Amino acid sequence: MMATETATNTIIHEAEKFGANNYHPLPVVLVKGEGVWVWDAEGKKFMDMLSSYSALNQGHRHPVIIKALIDQTEKITLTSRAFHNEVLGRFMKKLCEATGYEKFLPMNTGAEAVETAIKAARKWGYKKKNVEADKAEIIVLENNFHGRTTAIVGFSTEEQYKDGFGPFAPGFKVVPFNDADALEKAITPNTVGFLFEPLQGEGGVLVSEEGYIKKAYEICKKNNVLFIADEIQTGFARTGKMFCTDHEGVRPDIIIVGKALGGGVYPVSGILTDDKIMDVFTPGDHGSTFGGNPLAAAVAEAAIDVIVNEKLAERASEMGKYFVDRLNALNSPHVKEVRGKGLLIGVEIKKESGVARPFCEALMENGILAKETHHQVIRFAPPLVISKEEIDWAIERIDTVLNKK
Repeated sequence: MMATETATNTIIHEAEKFGANNYHPLPVVLVKGEGVWVWDAEGKKFMDMLSSYSALNQGHRHPVIIKALIDQTEKITLTSRAFHNEVLGRFMKKLCEATGYEKFLPMNTGAEAVETAIKAARKWGYKKKNVEADKAEIIVLENNFHGRTTAIVGFSTEEQYKDGFGPFAPGFKVVPFNDADALEKAITPNTVGFLFEPLQGEGGVLVSEEGYIKKAYEICKKNNVLFIADEIQTGFARTGKMFCTDHEGVRPDIIIVGKALGGGVYPVSGILTDDKIMDVFTPGDHGSTFGGNPLAAAVAEAAIDVIVNEKLAERASEMGKYFVDRLNALNSPHVKEVRGKGLLIGVEIKKESGVARPFCEALMENGILAKETHHQVIRFAPPLVISKEEIDWAIERIDTVLNKK
């Protein structure tokens, strides 16, 4: 029996009463998901256009991933890294072979993976580059979003993320996005890494200018600075390539991964790199009770299989181009720009038309769940398994909202 509207309101009220007021979700209660579709507590069907910020690249409850999850729960779910488990090595081998790296260090959440990359870069700087103790610097970009720990929000340029959470860790420099000259000028003998998102999702779906990533890579190579790509949102086929940096033919020294690696059912993250960087870690330097647990490893192994076997990168490229073309053809008077790569697409609303939130609320009323980012941008990022027919279904409803007088 489905819940009534009153029951839905009760569910929302309960969450708001007993939970922290740190999110502003759309007023919908989701109870079921399959592929690109979700259903609310009253039985209404919606298309998921957020994919849990790219954690659902393979779609909701992909049968291959769910089977791996269930099969592993019937064996063993957690061992800690105090002992070996039979799944972790096999999973890491598959991941390294699929991505071309020599080593993987598993964690759980994206922020943990970013912290791991920061620790790896700093220790590499001291052990390999011979930077003076406690002087290591990492360069980051304006409008960055790398997570929510105190170290990470400390180098954010979004004031709300920092408000009330200081003091912050030193050792970070901020330079403008798409400005290779500014990056080069910021480098000193103490610079150990350049940490960046190749496409800034939370920053407003900001796409790097063609050639910028490659130029930044060359600058880092010339100055013996680690090139560290945060591909938590953009990785695993989201932008039409396995990784977004693949679009410019560069190979980062460290790639930070998460979200879709967990197949939409379990948090799995970590860093991919090579022996020359990973070997700075010794037992006791870094760790995680849940990182690399057998359940996570089984799920992530299946998640990789789905991405590779179902050619989701190629699908994201093809469907993303089709989606963008259809969005541009709407010629909405409210839209300033449509931008993105693959199936990570931002529709920027003109300021004279207001902010993006009311448009997202109207989309919800029309059966589409999307979320605003940076006030003016609607993000459309459906699961990569979406079909052309499903995009057409969505466009009809997006047209109703974006071309409303």
